[in-house]
Amino acid sequence: MTANRPAAVVVLAAGEGTRMKSATPKVLHRICGRSLVGHVVAAAGELAPEHLVVVVGHGREAVTAHLGEVAPAARAVVQQEQNGTGHAVRIALEELAGGGVELDGTVVVVCGDTPLLAGETLARLTEAHADGGNAVTVLTAEVPDATGYGRIVRDGSTGAGAVTGIVEHKDASAAQREIREINSGVFAFDAKLLASALTQVRRDNSQGEEYLTDVLGILRAAGHRVGASLAADHREILGINNRVQLAEARRLLNDRLLHDAMLAGVTVVDPASTWFDVAVTYEPDAVVHPQTQLTGATRLGAGAEVGPGCTLSDTVVGAGARVLHTVADGAEIGPEAKVGPYTYLRAGTRLGTGAKAGTYVEMKNADVGAGTKVPHLSYVGDATIGEFTNIGAASVFVNYDGVAKHHTTIGSHCRTGADNMLVAPVTIGDGAYTAAGSVITKDVPAGSLAVARGQQRNIEGWVARKRPGSAAARAAEAARDAGAEGDEGAGQQG
Repeated sequence: MTANRPAAVVVLAAGEGTRMKSATPKVLHRICGRSLVGHVVAAAGELAPEHLVVVVGHGREAVTAHLGEVAPAARAVVQQEQNGTGHAVRIALEELAGGGVELDGTVVVVCGDTPLLAGETLARLTEAHADGGNAVTVLTAEVPDATGYGRIVRDGSTGAGAVTGIVEHKDASAAQREIREINSGVFAFDAKLLASALTQVRRDNSQGEEYLTDVLGILRAAGHRVGASLAADHREILGINNRVQLAEARRLLNDRLLHDAMLAGVTVVDPASTWFDVAVTYEPDAVVHPQTQLTGATRLGAGAEVGPGCTLSDTVVGAGARVLHTVADGAEIGPEAKVGPYTYLRAGTRLGTGAKAGTYVEMKNADVGAGTKVPHLSYVGDATIGEFTNIGAASVFVNYDGVAKHHTTIGSHCRTGADNMLVAPVTIGDGAYTAAGSVITKDVPAGSLAVARGQQRNIEGWVARKRPGSAAARAAEAARDAGAEGDEGAGQQG
């Protein structure tokens, strides 16, 4: 996509976004794992521009900090007063010039609230711009309802005529408002002609702003060529102005991501209830069941089966693994492993090949060896467990003493009993066993059996003395009477 590499891409991200009704700047709202502006700079990055400039204004500190994370090469330029799109582009170019940058070539201008815009579409725009020898090329789209958009005005009675200008909705005549071809707000300009034309933009319009769209008329009046590149899908240019549009864009982008995954060999059983982030990757024959969300850099191996009811974030699922009704964050699930149902794998958890984390199991910072099983009702935290070990039901790795976390190490081929408390730091050697109900506070040598529980003592008649007249006392008395009658009958029979 870099054959027509632009000299610069300018992203307009200074608007307040009042219709979002949010303390968060509009361009920082997220869909499918990226902010709105993050999607735009990712698409712009596919052009490999020499310079990437983002014009910020409302919430500038937060937006600039975010750009430092998602696009470190971007230069943030502050638009102190939002005096229109032309003003925003002008100060961006002045910032570059002030830094000694002399632009020569194409400048692409995009809006920071258009997360569906694809890098491929921008590449076609720059290609059309270069092939047409245009001073400016506008990305257009034909939409079912053009209300609120700037209309593309051509010099012919049909849409095939040359572009003569763009009229904003508020300034359009009744006839112009019937036009369905709209301005996307995305342009490719000749850098030098753009800089010159911006100095001629006036503010005598209904908003009192410098419209970038006026540059088209200025350049055309000067005898320069104005072209257009029609987007293949009008939904790509949709801008986000409120929460309804945010949700609609999320659905459209998610549908696109699932479509790509299915064409790549992933079975998505119910796309309507399945959500992917843009960084999710996968291999053929993975299966995703309903009510599943894959976020962050989650990866599905070949033949992995996930869902129903899973939320996996930044989690690797190995080939052939099976995961159902599970929440996992920053975990690594090995090949052929089995997880769930109702399992929580926290950051740092690694399950080896064929390992199992079963029903109502929580793990955190746990390295579990191949073939090892933690079948049910247990917490495993800050632990290393070897291969082919079995952790008994209702076991707790007691890793926190109120001040610091401590580590538990269990060897291979061990068997820990049900209802064990393993008080870290503690080590259980290879092949060792622990008895049910034990509280293990000392290391267990390899091949040993550890028993750490009090001796059972039965206090006869305690209920009758301490709970007289209770249901328990009556039940115990009835049991004693039945037992006495049985003993008497047995004696007579003998």
